[in-house]
Amino acid sequence: MHQDRCEECGEITPGYDTVHYGSLDSGYRQLCTRCFNVEVAELHGLDDFENIRLEPIGLTDCAGEEHQFHFQTRLLGGIVSLEAFELREGNPAGYTFQLIGKPEEDLFALLGRLIQRIRKALSVKHIEDGQHGLQIVDDTVRGRIEWDDDEDGRVPLMVVDGRKISWEQFGQMLMSLEGWQFKLEIFDRSDEV
Repeated sequence: MHQDRCEECGEITPGYDTVHYGSLDSGYRQLCTRCFNVEVAELHGLDDFENIRLEPIGLTDCAGEEHQFHFQTRLLGGIVSLEAFELREGNPAGYTFQLIGKPEEDLFALLGRLIQRIRKALSVKHIEDGQHGLQIVDDTVRGRIEWDDDEDGRVPLMVVDGRKISWEQFGQMLMSLEGWQFKLEIFDRSDEV
């Protein structure tokens, strides 16, 4: 796992929990998320912002598999982003979720809503391993679009049920529905789907 030293507090922090922060005029610094939040709060006069570090939690999906979720809170001026994600090989991967709120909002209320969203997503499986490979379980597939290093970004990598699915694998799953119609809708990563 890649780690960086925060240039404000000196703490060694996982790379995913740092921000390259600054400007061309003042220069850039590598800050941990907590120090980044303090700077943004000061910049926007948000004296009451709760800069709380949330501990990871384990939640079980509908197949009985446990997923360990880590949390990150980022203050982005007039909004706060609360993210939950799994770690694979020290990096965010698998299931990821984001909820946007207001800086003055109770962070634990926001966390409660995010956990409800996670539980709802974990309660459904969209794909399964069948005798002909991966199969779509029902008529709906929800997931996330990511960059596919193996394809140099020419085609997307899909993440469905926390699993990486190549564009080719996704196409093969769709072929079992040949002749059917479909509706593709794209949502912001903070929206519930």
